[in-house]
Amino acid sequence: MYNVLVIGGGPMGITVGIEAQKHNLSCIIIEKGALVNSIYDFPVNMTFFSTSERLEIGGVPFISHGDKPTRTEALEYFRRVIQRWDLQINNYEEVHAVERRENGFEVSSSKARYRARYVIVATGFYGLPNLMGVPGEALSKVKHYYDEPHPYIGKEVAVIGAANSACDVALELFHKQAKVTMIIRGEGINERVKYWIKPNIENRIKEGSIKAYFNTQVKRIREESITVVHAAGEENLENDFVLAMTGFTPDYAFLEKAGIRIANDAFRSPHYNPETHETNVPGLFLAGVVCGGLKTNKYFIENSKDHASKILGYIKRSKGVKS
Repeated sequence: MYNVLVIGGGPMGITVGIEAQKHNLSCIIIEKGALVNSIYDFPVNMTFFSTSERLEIGGVPFISHGDKPTRTEALEYFRRVIQRWDLQINNYEEVHAVERRENGFEVSSSKARYRARYVIVATGFYGLPNLMGVPGEALSKVKHYYDEPHPYIGKEVAVIGAANSACDVALELFHKQAKVTMIIRGEGINERVKYWIKPNIENRIKEGSIKAYFNTQVKRIREESITVVHAAGEENLENDFVLAMTGFTPDYAFLEKAGIRIANDAFRSPHYNPETHETNVPGLFLAGVVCGGLKTNKYFIENSKDHASKILGYIKRSKGVKS
């Protein structure tokens, strides 16, 4: 019987594990992928917008070569944090069910069953891509995660979307001599795109270096082409790869299966008490960006670190858990 079981081994899950140690509570973290899998899935050459200092957790200094750390530096940093705090993390193990029992919870995974007095869900929202729901989306040429530009050099690449990820990808591919076409559902580049990226992508589109179709949606994907729909009707475009930068969604099926209520609004926010982060299921908590539902710009690593201290402090203070 663990005092605390954490679902999700990203920066938030690690922070919760550290906080549990500070309170002398037994804790295990279950992660379905690699350590800090969401960061591992970032583009290989990505640089964080935040400074390394703002990403620090557990009192472990984050030293990077520049003000803003790279993906590689972040992976190494969080590995050192885990090592420094000697956290118990089970990787490549997916949690299937969380069931309330008389004295806590029974948690079933792909590898084992666990018992825990309290469960904290820190799964983020990067696990499930927002699918376009069009024929051909399951083809191997379609990617919802972008890794690096090398496979796309000299190829016809459709980038779907107009937010930060789509613009970053389109620019990097353009600079590596890919033939980039952006398919954008709205009238222009998203207003929330980073201030140094937005004029760059708009200028590349204006000069014709990157082709863009606005007010356009993908209708069908084939091995050698895609069909798009816009005001003038349907159009077939030659295509080698589709990079669907359409965003991600929390695993609502999993949350609802655990008994957590989901708001019936545009953001589909999970129900929880913002003071304690306890959900409508007693003893089941939410931490990190999963709290924001589809409002993906609400929480980040740097502004959700206090979730861990709120939850563990409440458990230790109000729930009568003994170390």
